[in-house]
Amino acid sequence: MDVTFETAVDAIVNGDLPLITDLVSGEPGLPRARSQRPHRATLLHYLAANGVEDERQKSPPNAPQIARVLLAAGAVPDALAEMYGGQHTTMTMLVSSVHPAKAGVEDALVEELLDHGAAIEGVGSGTWGAPLMTALAFGHSSAAEILAHRGAKTDRLAAAAGLGRLPEATHLLPKASPIERHFALALAAQHGQVEIVRLLLDAGEDPNRYNPVGFHGHSTPLHQAVWEGHEEVVRLLINRKARTDIKDTVFHGTALGWAKHAGRTNLEKYLA
Repeated sequence: MDVTFETAVDAIVNGDLPLITDLVSGEPGLPRARSQRPHRATLLHYLAANGVEDERQKSPPNAPQIARVLLAAGAVPDALAEMYGGQHTTMTMLVSSVHPAKAGVEDALVEELLDHGAAIEGVGSGTWGAPLMTALAFGHSSAAEILAHRGAKTDRLAAAAGLGRLPEATHLLPKASPIERHFALALAAQHGQVEIVRLLLDAGEDPNRYNPVGFHGHSTPLHQAVWEGHEEVVRLLINRKARTDIKDTVFHGTALGWAKHAGRTNLEKYLA
């Protein structure tokens, strides 16, 4: 392993801004260097806290400031790393990572990457492509809103559904493909967009199908609405004949089981 690179990674995950600044100043090629591990990540990728070593998936509170130092020193915002069976940028890994979101730094990191030229529609290969759709799929609504505000395409039904844009969803629905409608119901339920869920159910969408692959395909819209605590959506789905006995294909839990596991007391009582 390159000692300087590994030292820099440790500085990043520990939030040691002075050290990373000194390392970058002393070795100009460091922001573009890559790990010798199979993922071949850059230092910038480590700020996404995703797809790298488990013990290094941490988000320090000054992560946006560290990103700014790396990007100003020449880090490539859309450099690709080998993660999850595809090639992914920092942005894609960022908006699908729980750690920056929980640390409250995800939105600022998204802004930093965009300010320094990250492709808003994404590059790379694999399950996750467009950052906005990735953010929606992983429940990161705030990041998705930033991407939409900064110019990400929202001209597909699934994007409008996840973002809660009812007029756009109504306009896009008639010409949407069956799979696009399927994506839309999954995202609308997950994000608590009750009027769009109603719109899709009125258009004939089946609430009892498993969600599409890549969009929590092991579960149904009801499971996701329960997990996120969207009571209005849960009640609407059940009123529209969503089955409560369907089990997810990973944990083998019903919607009631998910309510118990998530600590959604009101929904647990309703579903019991």
